[in-house]
Amino acid sequence: MSYEIGIDLVEIKRIEEKLTDKFVERILSLSELNFYQSISDKTRRLTYLAGRFASKEALFKALKKGDKTANYSDFTVLNDEFGAPYFVKNDVLKAYHIKVSISHTANYATAIVMIEKIE
Repeated sequence: MSYEIGIDLVEIKRIEEKLTDKFVERILSLSELNFYQSISDKTRRLTYLAGRFASKEALFKALKKGDKTANYSDFTVLNDEFGAPYFVKNDVLKAYHIKVSISHTANYATAIVMIEKIE
């Protein structure tokens, strides 16, 4: 078994500084964007966006491929019935078992991703 790990830490203030519709649409998939738009609290919107950004950055690090080979919006992170995040499988991710964890404070969002190649 071969595992790869990626981790990312994001300053929420930096996300807030870049906050435009174009930036949000660049980061979020359609499913994530629909959920994001349903969030009424501005702080919660920022932590949600920062967490998704961090999780996708961590995924790219684990895959050893930067955003030059894939777009953030090509990947979707949803939450299961217990609130735990997970990546929705797509053509890139179908070859992997993936675990993701996201956490945030008022100032930072972080995510860690562990992938295992399916053999």
